[in-house]
Amino acid sequence: MKPSIPKGTRDFSPLEMSRRNYIFNTIRTVYERHGFQQIETPAMETLQTLMGKYGEEGDKLLFKILNSGDYLQKISDEELTERNTLRLAARLCDRGLRYDLTVPFARYVVMHREELQLPFKRYQIQPVWRADRPQRGRYREFYQCDADIVGSDSLLNELELVQILDEVFTALKIRVNIMVNNRKLLSGIAEVIGESDKIVDITVAIDKLDKIGVEGVNEELAKAGVSPAAIQQLQPIINLEGSNEEKLQKIAQLLSSSEVGMQGVEELKTLFNWIEKAQPKNSVSLCLTLARGLNYYTGAIFEVKALDVEMGSISGGGRYDNLTGIFGMPGLSGVGISFGADRIYDVLNTLNLYPKEASNTTDVLFINFGAAETAFALPAATALREAGLGVEIYPDATKMKKQMAYANAKEIPFVVMAGEEEMNEGVFTVKNMLSGEQQKVKETELKGFLFTNN
Repeated sequence: MKPSIPKGTRDFSPLEMSRRNYIFNTIRTVYERHGFQQIETPAMETLQTLMGKYGEEGDKLLFKILNSGDYLQKISDEELTERNTLRLAARLCDRGLRYDLTVPFARYVVMHREELQLPFKRYQIQPVWRADRPQRGRYREFYQCDADIVGSDSLLNELELVQILDEVFTALKIRVNIMVNNRKLLSGIAEVIGESDKIVDITVAIDKLDKIGVEGVNEELAKAGVSPAAIQQLQPIINLEGSNEEKLQKIAQLLSSSEVGMQGVEELKTLFNWIEKAQPKNSVSLCLTLARGLNYYTGAIFEVKALDVEMGSISGGGRYDNLTGIFGMPGLSGVGISFGADRIYDVLNTLNLYPKEASNTTDVLFINFGAAETAFALPAATALREAGLGVEIYPDATKMKKQMAYANAKEIPFVVMAGEEEMNEGVFTVKNMLSGEQQKVKETELKGFLFTNN
């Protein structure tokens, strides 16, 4: 029987892993530059930790793990005959694979609260699992790259996360637009048009503006029961244009009667003032129709779109007020972001933005001509590795053609040869596999030559 892997999962080749690690290492470097510390949590959590945290639909997408041993021992024949899936799952399973990194992080904070120095700045780069229907761009196993700051209400935290987004995408050479909004602004808009109880419907509709246009948004609002008068009041907000400062001035006029709306305006004014002083390399824009995770976020909201390729959001996040309340420790505010590593991978592939070092792990291959020649090459190979180059010695003294084919297949840029003649002269013959040129280099000058030409 031909082997296979579960649907919604993937194997990654050495080249793909080099490229994925380039993404992860870039993100990790920027996180650590800003003082974030890495944690890891187990792949599996207790179902008590996971269930009820993602809504009814989310609970259905949890991968549950059967209890060890004779898991049917305590199940009666009547329960099996009844075939109540949810009830059986609760009896047969007490663990599940993590669905995201946020709930495990909340559990971690509650369990380790006494050890943590607040504000606590953590990052986490690990896989998560969802029993979703696999389709293009949606997998059952994928990586999340999260960073959160908990225990501080300061807007400097929001600024820092915007800077991190800017620095990561600048390092990856992906031109992006970092969109910012505020949940309080959205609450204020619903309030001033007299539809506070319809805030979820309103924001879900206007969040689709890019996909369905103004007419489509208005149709969705009408279907949700928003009054024609309220829809009319929304039009200048949906169509608001201008600089960030101009948008904030106009929205402040529209929301002057809403206390919560004006709080959002003031927070955004402060944030954009700091962003201007920080001078990001990518555009950061106020987007009043941005409404991600409405039931979760309570303040600033972020979303990042690539400018040079059609792709959904490649990063996002926001401010939340009660991360740990689900575990009985209320009142701990936080703000966080997550990079979509798989989508970033697709963007880099589409735009061919990987640097050479992201695709190549070996810099030099020493050809194997036999035992004496290998003994001659070993000190040089060791010295090159100590200097930071990736070096291989072909393990078998086989045909030159086969060894060269190996170098070509692995895209190794330099092949180093030493036969009897080179050994007598104390030199190596170095072949540039890209240009085909080769020349003799003194043993003492080999390191300098390779670094100069690499």
